[in-house]
Amino acid sequence: MAKTSKKQIDKDEKRIMAELERNSNESIDELAKKLKFSRQKIWRFVKSLDKSKAIWGYTAVIDNERRSLIGYTLMLKRSMKPMDEKTLDSFTSFQPQDTIGVTIESLFFVHGEYDWILSFTAPDIKMAKRFCETLLTTYPGVFARMSLMETLVAVRNHHVTNPNVKKLKEFL
Repeated sequence: MAKTSKKQIDKDEKRIMAELERNSNESIDELAKKLKFSRQKIWRFVKSLDKSKAIWGYTAVIDNERRSLIGYTLMLKRSMKPMDEKTLDSFTSFQPQDTIGVTIESLFFVHGEYDWILSFTAPDIKMAKRFCETLLTTYPGVFARMSLMETLVAVRNHHVTNPNVKKLKEFL
């Protein structure tokens, strides 16, 4: 008889992933103490999650304002023109030239009115709009419409509440 059931292993794995998602910077010792698991168990699970690509990477949530950057969300609606595999591969790996100062943070293919949601940072609206134009010229006829939104206050990002959330009151 197995020491631990598959159901229990899945439950433990999900608890560890949830804790890592809240704070990926916590040490193995801190995770073990918080979850009441052994150090070895945490280490084995984390290594297994890394190896199986259940964890894609680790990141820090940075205050864009301190970096003199603004967050933007771009919603893209595909045209009726089918997106071939080469275009899809190019678009999903697209990185703007460093000269325009744009960094793509996230790219999602979604169900709804729009087909793609792209979040990125840029120094100002001028550079953000230049990036949008670059997308349209790089992929002519692929997108029927786009909508660009500027982030005024990031209330929560990657499960982390902004310590400067009081800035939201300036807008309300």
